[in-house]
Formats: sequence, structure tokens, C-alpha cells
Amino acid sequence: MYAHTEQEADVLDRIPNSGISLREFADDDLSAGHALSRSVRWRHRPEDWRFAAHTGKGIVAVDEAGTLVGSAFAWQFGGAAATIGMLIVAPDHERHGIGRAMITHWMHALEPRTLLLHASDAALPLVEQLGFRRLGRIHQHQGAAFHPPLVSLPPGERLRPVGANDTPRLVELASRASGLDRRELLPALLDIASGIALDRDGELIGFALFRRFGDGHVIGPVVAPESTDSCRAKALISHWLASNAGMFLRIDTPRELGLSDWLEDVGLPLVDHIERTAYGASGAGALAADTTSKQFAITSQAVW
Repeated sequence: MYAHTEQEADVLDRIPNSGISLREFADDDLSAGHALSRSVRWRHRPEDWRFAAHTGKGIVAVDEAGTLVGSAFAWQFGGAAATIGMLIVAPDHERHGIGRAMITHWMHALEPRTLLLHASDAALPLVEQLGFRRLGRIHQHQGAAFHPPLVSLPPGERLRPVGANDTPRLVELASRASGLDRRELLPALLDIASGIALDRDGELIGFALFRRFGDGHVIGPVVAPESTDSCRAKALISHWLASNAGMFLRIDTPRELGLSDWLEDVGLPLVDHIERTAYGASGAGALAADTTSKQFAITSQAVW
């Protein structure tokens, strides 16, 4: 564990022999945080950073001059689980133990929760050294030249706009499909997103949200009952593709759910991937995800 400095209330930890210290993220860090993400070619807008700060808690790494050189946020989902995201180290400060220090901070601060973290290929060796285990791959698809097909739904099912009274049901479905308590995150998402609902004879059984992010828009989360052809998830996604022709769109989907080939066919090529990992004595078993309703697209790589 890194040494705590009692004399400086804003310092959480120091990385020995580096001149780097960790402290809590503050509103005044938004501009520097945005610049940090741009330095690693992330597309986040200042508004995306504000949403992260509003829904989660952050720490930053600063050098002796006070320059922000790293960030890591955490989101708590009840007492059982939390996610770690927005994990960035400035390119000219890599290999100084900053990423390890920030992850270690949250491992201690959030225990005994199961911790979830999406790791790039470059970060995988570090997170596995720290005890995180691989759960599966997320495929990132994006593009602007798409041609959505007409997807037929089973009899009695239809798409409709999400209404103000749907929030409790959306929270329930999102929590069941992800295995994470979405009571706080989902209402915050609905404040900045549009939604389409999947209705079966008056019962809401699935949904997909659509919101601004980075240079374009994101489709996610997408929650729907599982079926052999994933027709319901495809119908929800096709709705947003058809109504936003020519826009730059992104969707992140678990590889094992089998949507990648279909997304490629409709004009959203696979451009990247990231690995889901979990840390904790109970591991992913702490996530009581539903066996019939699936999260076909995640909210983001930070909050899953």
C-alpha cells in the first residue's frame, strides 16, 4: 500500500520515488481531465466527463507541479459490486506505477465488493497481476454508413417510446440483465438519453437507450429477452439506426451474445475490443444476472 500523507488533506496516497500523488477528483479538474483523455485519443466531451463525475467518484494522479497525469473513477452498485473506469495515464508518464496505484486505491476503498473493470490488451497483464480474472470480450462497433433491416417481432410485441412512468420497470430490467443495482445510474442516464421500449401485450420487456457521446452517439444499454435469433435486440437497435441515418454511432456488445456479425452486415464494423475482468472472493458469481433477459449492449466501458 502507498504511504498516506496526514499533513495534506487532499492527498490520498503517494507513489514512492516518483513525485506523483493521488487525490480526489474535483470539479476544477474537468478541463485537465478532458485534455488527458484527448492525449490518449479518447473521444470524450467535457459533458461526458461531467456525467462521470456526477454518477461516480474519481481520483487523479498529479505530479509535483500539480499537473494532472492520471485518472480513475469508480461507480458503486449497491453493496455487492462496483466498476472501475475512466482509467487513464498520460503517455509520457506510463510505466511509473500510476495505473497500478490508482487501481489498488479502489481495490482497498471498495472492498468487499466485487470489482469489475474493462481492460485493454495493454492493461490486461497489470490487472491480472492484481488478481482480476477474465470474464469475456466486449466488441466495439461503430460507423455512419449503415443500412438497417426491417426486423419482425413476435405476435403481440411492439416498439414504443419510453414514458415517464416506465422508470421503475427500466431499472428492474437493467438490474436483472446486468446483475448490477441500477437504481441510481438508470435515472441519471434517462436524463440525458432517449429511449425506445419493447412492449408485449402491455408489459415492458426490453428497451434501448440512445445518447450523445464523444463525436457521435451511443446505443446502450440494450436489454431484451434472449432468443435464438436475437430478433428483439436487433429490432431495438435497428430502430435507432433507421432514425439516425448518416450519424456516427457506436455500440459495445458482449461477444458471446453473437450480435457482431449482424452489426457488421448492417454497416457497423468491428473496430476494437476490450476484456471484461472481475476481482473479488465471490467473483462474477456475485452478479445475479437474469438467465432470460440479456444486456445485448453495455451502457459504457466505464459503468458496464
